[in-house]
Amino acid sequence: MVFLFLASGARGGYHGLVFDIPAVAVMERLRTDGARESGEPTQRKRQAATQRAQTALDALIASGEPITFRGLAQTAGVSIGFLYRYSLRARIEQLRADQQRTPAGPREGEIDQPPSQSNVVRALTAQLTNVKRHHRAEIARLEPAVAAAQGENLELRRQLGRTSPAPG
Repeated sequence: MVFLFLASGARGGYHGLVFDIPAVAVMERLRTDGARESGEPTQRKRQAATQRAQTALDALIASGEPITFRGLAQTAGVSIGFLYRYSLRARIEQLRADQQRTPAGPREGEIDQPPSQSNVVRALTAQLTNVKRHHRAEIARLEPAVAAAQGENLELRRQLGRTSPAPG
């Protein structure tokens, strides 16, 4: 007889089910269920998935697209875990590292336009120009006030020098 516990998350209690099947029969069923014993169908599925992943990886390389585990898994129709578990992992990591070291070439439509002409660069340049203009105007406004204060300081020192007794 097999007794199976199932946890109930909503109430936190346990609910048990009792099956009138010998434990040996359950274990035998689990062991021989599907293709676990021979492994041939599983191996064929793995080889087919590996071939799909290889083909998708070659297509990504040819198109110049960024190589990521998520993108490759989606393109090949395999799971991300499959790519991490089997022999493609080292090749994918190497290709990703190569792509990160090599700057990406210009995409279509960007060839005629230099990188400095992007919208972000233009906006920041305009903002910087406005700040510089504001600072120059403020400096021009403050320079006469500084000159007047220096003149006043000089006059006060002269007056102080005339009225103070000589040290002695």
